[in-house]
Amino acid sequence: MLPLGRALQDAGHEVLVATAGEAAVADLDGLPVEDVAPQFSYLSTGLRMALRHPLLTRAERKGTAGTRAAALTFGSVNDQLADGLVALAERWRPDLVVHDPLAVAGALAAATAGVPAVLLDNTLIGGPDLAAVTAARFRRSRGLPPAAATISIAPPSVVGSRPGLPMRFLPYGEQADLPDWLTRPPSRPRIAVDLGRPGSRPLMSRAIAAVEAIDADLVLIEPETHLPQPPRAGSAGPVPLAAVLRHCAAVIHQAEASGVLAALHAGVPQLAVNGNSAHRHNAAAVARRGAALAADDLDITTDLVTRLITDPSLATNAAEVEAEMAAMPDPAQLVSHLEEVRESAAR
Repeated sequence: MLPLGRALQDAGHEVLVATAGEAAVADLDGLPVEDVAPQFSYLSTGLRMALRHPLLTRAERKGTAGTRAAALTFGSVNDQLADGLVALAERWRPDLVVHDPLAVAGALAAATAGVPAVLLDNTLIGGPDLAAVTAARFRRSRGLPPAAATISIAPPSVVGSRPGLPMRFLPYGEQADLPDWLTRPPSRPRIAVDLGRPGSRPLMSRAIAAVEAIDADLVLIEPETHLPQPPRAGSAGPVPLAAVLRHCAAVIHQAEASGVLAALHAGVPQLAVNGNSAHRHNAAAVARRGAALAADDLDITTDLVTRLITDPSLATNAAEVEAEMAAMPDPAQLVSHLEEVRESAAR
């Protein structure tokens, strides 16, 4: 989303990011931000869902809930953001609204302003279907217009052909500063282990132990926290995964779409750890392409991690997808398409 926003800004358009919760910082990578729900808490929303729907929550943790849990949770998220988004649309009067599949209230904001809504599919699951099931749980979805255009960033060889406009995935923070030790040439393979969200270290403990047991260097990517952390050997700290991947031979992560795509963008073999339903889907998709291994956290062994850095087919397939993604249109190339969408709607 941010690279497209910057491309529109560079082309002379005004861009405003509407969000809430922990994402509502002063600006996002140079783009101004509006907090549309200052009291919003994603953690509280998730906890309420877990308490009200324990069986669905259990299925989601096992990775067997499909899109049901995400739709239920993000239906509530959209309910909480809708009033603020509508008020922003009435005040700011955008000419175009771009939203992701889980942010269907963006379509409501577009309808309020009488302008087109563009769906940016930032998933490996399938944006239109995910938006549809989320909208079904959104209390104000009645009469929402269909997307005027769809943009897809997933490489077709991983997810199959997708409708709409393809756009190259550009990871967040790829040029971030890193510790000096990480930018020096390695003496043996470096394997990054991305802990993801705070509190995820126990989930990745077997991965950490497996890397430490083989002839490789562990690069531990810590989650963002607001508490001082003691330095750990091999810790890169809270830095973007994409920046670290430039200096690693492989990565182990929890199969969020952003992590899968960042590894593919870098051409780095990955071990995608099965988790919730979306993570399990993502891990299976990239493993089918041959650019990754997929495993439950309890099944991570030294043999599996050794294969991650020694199996030439993984590196070859990852490099193929890297080239495929590099050939997709840059976000700047989509600016004229979005201008045409707006102009067609205005006629």
